[in-house]
Amino acid sequence: MTIATTCTALLGLLLFGLGLNVSIARRRHAKGIGHDTGPTDPIHRAVRAHGNTAEYAPFFAAMFLWYAAHGAPAWINTVIVIATAARFLIVAGLLWGGPLNRANPLRFAGAFFTYFCGLVLAAALVV
Repeated sequence: MTIATTCTALLGLLLFGLGLNVSIARRRHAKGIGHDTGPTDPIHRAVRAHGNTAEYAPFFAAMFLWYAAHGAPAWINTVIVIATAARFLIVAGLLWGGPLNRANPLRFAGAFFTYFCGLVLAAALVV
């Protein structure tokens, strides 16, 4: 299994695990639909972590698998690992990093490296 394939699998586990987490949070808090939009509401946090992951993981997975199929150089594999770690950082920041209306280092690092790695991987496809 390649690094890119392993990272794709990790993103899949993250996405579906976060979906399950939303369902568990809804059951735990007896809230079948919707959520309080307060910055500390646990369902809101779970929904944002899942939604944010759903926004980025599929395109990362597509790029990762393209690179896996076309023999990515070592530096691309490094960027893939950093991008995957970034997605886990942002989830940690959303779920456990304090109120959502305040910045925190995990969310900042996760967002920064998501954008940076995404742009690098997409630009490398062009050249």
